[in-house]
Amino acid sequence: MIDEAIYYDGYAPLVDEPVPEGLIRVANSLYATRFTEEHRALLQSTLMIGVIVGARCDNYDRIGSVHLALVPKGADTYAPAEVDRIELARFITPFMDMNDSPMTVPYEFDADDVLPILADDALWSEYDLWFELDIFGVPYAANDEIAGCADRNDTQAGTLLLYTDSVDPAPEFDVLLPLAIKEPFNNYGEGASDEVGTTRKTVTFELAADAEDAQLVLITSNHGANAGGEEYIRRDHFVYVDGDVVLEYKPGRTSCEPFRHYNTQGNGIYGPSPMSDEAWQSFSNWCPGDVIDTRIIPLGAVAAGAHEFVIDVPDASFADMQGDFPFSLYLQAR
Repeated sequence: MIDEAIYYDGYAPLVDEPVPEGLIRVANSLYATRFTEEHRALLQSTLMIGVIVGARCDNYDRIGSVHLALVPKGADTYAPAEVDRIELARFITPFMDMNDSPMTVPYEFDADDVLPILADDALWSEYDLWFELDIFGVPYAANDEIAGCADRNDTQAGTLLLYTDSVDPAPEFDVLLPLAIKEPFNNYGEGASDEVGTTRKTVTFELAADAEDAQLVLITSNHGANAGGEEYIRRDHFVYVDGDVVLEYKPGRTSCEPFRHYNTQGNGIYGPSPMSDEAWQSFSNWCPGDVIDTRIIPLGAVAAGAHEFVIDVPDASFADMQGDFPFSLYLQAR
């Protein structure tokens, strides 16, 4: 879908570098490509999303993601804020020195539940579907720290792949409700939670008809690298639908050691030598070089009408009013 597109300083004005054929540069950190009828014809009954990030002139850990945009039929370009979009996958780049090997890091995401969206005749009749690969980066540290990066503003290379086969039957959904994409979620920003001072966010949604089966798809990750920041404290997360607990989770891997070899730039997260599982679990919510979990929340049968989703992280403190839990959510039903 996207082959080694070059990403640029996410804070700089839009660059005018050549854009690979078949892509549009929505921002320095975001490329989009149309999912065509030819692509659709290749779909079988399972789907995996692959991302490959190549090291260039950003040597720090950054957030990246794969989105799907529902764009008015026939449009050649679009403004992301003006169309419905959902986040399909999220990942964290490693600390990478472009002069050291490995110079790329691969990510894979099971995405069978995306298949009903890509194959939905009703969606295709109204929209074109565009895949987006978003990799934020800045070159400022690498300009000084990485040989060959002086005065450069390219940050990463990004590749987006789709894999499909017929090993398992495809999920069946015919209703899609985009509800949130990377919305701010913290206790200090106006509108970032239900009330300043709480880390609780409520989203209402409505089903036009009774659903035989439904599920929510949730992505969050905890960020805030300041002293005492949320990035370094594992918090219990509670999810409710219509007042009932449907999910409890605490982010973080058992260990980040499996991703150490991708972190070719020295950094304060991995340190100079391997750490115990206990050490990793004492501070890490995610691993540079790893995926962020996509959480599927099965709801079963859901009645027509209005419903309420709530996510609550009651112990989050956001020291010095810094940090965020970017929040994405959509619903599928049949």
